Amino acid sequence: MTYRASCHCGAVELEVALTAGPESARRCDCSFCRRRGAPMVSAPLEGLRVVKGQDRLSLYTWGTGAAQHWFCSVCGIYTHHRRRSDPNSYGVNLGTLEGVNPSELGEFPWIDGVNHPSDR
Repeated sequence: MTYRASCHCGAVELEVALTAGPESARRCDCSFCRRRGAPMVSAPLEGLRVVKGQDRLSLYTWGTGAAQHWFCSVCGIYTHHRRRSDPNSYGVNLGTLEGVNPSELGEFPWIDGVNHPSDR
């Protein structure tokens, strides 16, 4: 399943090959994700390509730096992140996928990011 994804202002566009459909989206309760609030879907590293706006993406990391979160430097929308739990995959903001309205998919399950295995 390949989707186009974009930030709000259109400065950043991605092509994303998901590992499962939009209905597989999850939310995370780690200190960053619970503040951000966006449901995420998964894509392998080779399944995400920046089509436009590489120069407009800003990177945010903290702690170990293993989790890398990208957002549009123009409109501020979180587009994707490289996961700390699985550095071979990206989490992609479900709300950025063209043709997908998260409100039509119902509630999303939460994953435990507070008790992360890397923190033990």
